[in-house]
Amino acid sequence: MGEGIVFPSLFLLHERCSVRGGSGRTNREDSDVDGHQKEVESGQRFRFGDNWARFLYVLNERRIAMAEESLKQMLGVENLVGKTFVDVGSGSGLFSLAARRLHARVHSFDYDPLSVACTGELRRRYFPDDHDWLVEEGSALDSGYLSRLGTFDVVYSWGVLHHTGDMWSALQNVRRLVAQNGLLFVAIYNDQGLLSKYWKSVKRLYNRNWVGRLTMGAVHLPYLYFLRALVRALSGKRDLDRGMDLWRDALDWLGGFPFEVAKPEQVFDFFCDRDFVLRRLKTCQGRMGCNEFVFSRNSNEGL
Repeated sequence: MGEGIVFPSLFLLHERCSVRGGSGRTNREDSDVDGHQKEVESGQRFRFGDNWARFLYVLNERRIAMAEESLKQMLGVENLVGKTFVDVGSGSGLFSLAARRLHARVHSFDYDPLSVACTGELRRRYFPDDHDWLVEEGSALDSGYLSRLGTFDVVYSWGVLHHTGDMWSALQNVRRLVAQNGLLFVAIYNDQGLLSKYWKSVKRLYNRNWVGRLTMGAVHLPYLYFLRALVRALSGKRDLDRGMDLWRDALDWLGGFPFEVAKPEQVFDFFCDRDFVLRRLKTCQGRMGCNEFVFSRNSNEGL
């Protein structure tokens, strides 16, 4: 695929939220789906899916290749041939796509119906009618749903579990998805103490109503987007790591709610107490952002 990839309109992606079977399906009751919408309408949850749907308009081959490379580097592999991969909170679907292009058998799920539609759209676009890539609705907090999935060679959840509203329960749940000798790759917001409390208040106000979005955007986007864009332009580093987009990243940070954080040692202790071994750690060096962890389960062996 070249640079000029054309994706459906946001309206059509909303329409596809109800798709079943091949490109997306639901494992949640209607009341749970309605619960997601009520959380959004009451200001308790950011519209992650809307942001990801707009990200698809700037997705191109270069960004996909960057996502693939970041997976290979953090997992320490050249490919995922013969491996199973679960994308917990698939969002745009970019990393499910990257894993599938690395030849993994992929299972993608997300709590946000529009994120499911985005992931399903990438599957439709790049791997139509592919039986080795399943996309569906599901929650990292639904232990019953997760127990039916079985285990996977790679469990991937980047920047997701701190948005569930119960991060430690979500971490507890997803660890059970990791097969023996498998890998768990998670990224969790860094705890900056009082500054993290400030951002939590900002995010709550942003999601309350249009006044909150307008005010918080006016105050914070000059730094979160415009200053960062200028610095990157001057340094010649226009692309974000992992194939992300600076504008969508800024909105995700500003609005991303629920919002929880953890110190690197808290995440380390949590998994090491549960028979996991830290294989790779990439911190944000005390700044705002995510610390990335790759753990293996009960083994020092790689993939």
